[in-house]
Amino acid sequence: MNNIESQLKDKSVKPTAMRLLVLQYFTEQSKAVSLKDLENGLSYADKSTLFRTLKTFEESKIVHSIEDGSGVTKYALCLESCNCELQDLHYHFHCTNCENTFCLTTLNIPTIELPTNFKMNQANMVIKGLCANCNE
Repeated sequence: MNNIESQLKDKSVKPTAMRLLVLQYFTEQSKAVSLKDLENGLSYADKSTLFRTLKTFEESKIVHSIEDGSGVTKYALCLESCNCELQDLHYHFHCTNCENTFCLTTLNIPTIELPTNFKMNQANMVIKGLCANCNE
């Protein structure tokens, strides 16, 4: 069994041909991708199948979604150790020139002391600026 297939099985996701292709596509990316990026990269797949695959992956904590302020939801692979719990939340960097978004997985979002009876379900921390390529 290959690594891609075992990643799906480890998350109790049935390894269909499309899911294997989508996960392989994600492993080849260095940036977060949108549904449109995925459609362009896997042009033989229909949009609804790709969308359902993304939702399955997100529910199974294979990918996480990112709202970077561009109006387009992007997705990136979760780290193997990630359970998408509050301690797994990290910063993201959005390049205002090329519009690429990157996970900064080594920079965890700090714990925030919320008022009594407030409960955090998610946090989205996006840093905006120029990526290394655009800053040259």
